[in-house]
Amino acid sequence: MNPTHHRSPARVALGRKAVGALGLVLLLVAVAACGSKAPADKAVDELNAGLAASAAGKADEATTHYKACVALDSTNKYCIFNLGVIAQNGKSALEAENDYRLALLLDPDFAPALYNLAILRAGAGGTAEAIALYRHLLQVDPTNASGHFNLGLLLVTTGDVEGGKKELAEGVRLNPALVIPSPLPGPSASPAQSASPTHAPSASPAPSKAPSPSPS
Repeated sequence: MNPTHHRSPARVALGRKAVGALGLVLLLVAVAACGSKAPADKAVDELNAGLAASAAGKADEATTHYKACVALDSTNKYCIFNLGVIAQNGKSALEAENDYRLALLLDPDFAPALYNLAILRAGAGGTAEAIALYRHLLQVDPTNASGHFNLGLLLVTTGDVEGGKKELAEGVRLNPALVIPSPLPGPSASPAQSASPTHAPSASPAPSKAPSPSPS
């Protein structure tokens, strides 16, 4: 956020393509169906309805459900994150960034939001913040192959070639399907933003499900 945690690994083109952003995290939620439901339980119903709409490719309907979820429970990081994913996939980067930052206010270690926000900041030229976000992500989830890989690309573009190579190698070790670009991007390059929905918590943008009562 480990949303397999990412979807089928993206192959990286020669030059400067980062691994795609994280999608809506789909973790099943169990809700008791007796008596009148509390607002938080109704919010979970809206989350699940939004996930179903997202899976069917109905972004507008999903947005309606996620917003209803947030109206019922303003602390539901999953619905807030999912609104960000829809905005990111719809090329509304600023709106997506605001949603991810709000989700991170609720949970600073929410891996999917750290990952997607890093993708957006790198694409907008915020290299230093993107690097910090990836480092935070890797503290939360050291096995996140895409996080290591994207961090490596960014480090290379800042001139830290050795550090970048180390992170790239770790990403490939964790996920051999990743391909290191050759030649490596130069100091003026930056990884391109890519957002393709997936259905898993942790490294790639798709809708996010709340964990069932006792994991994002």
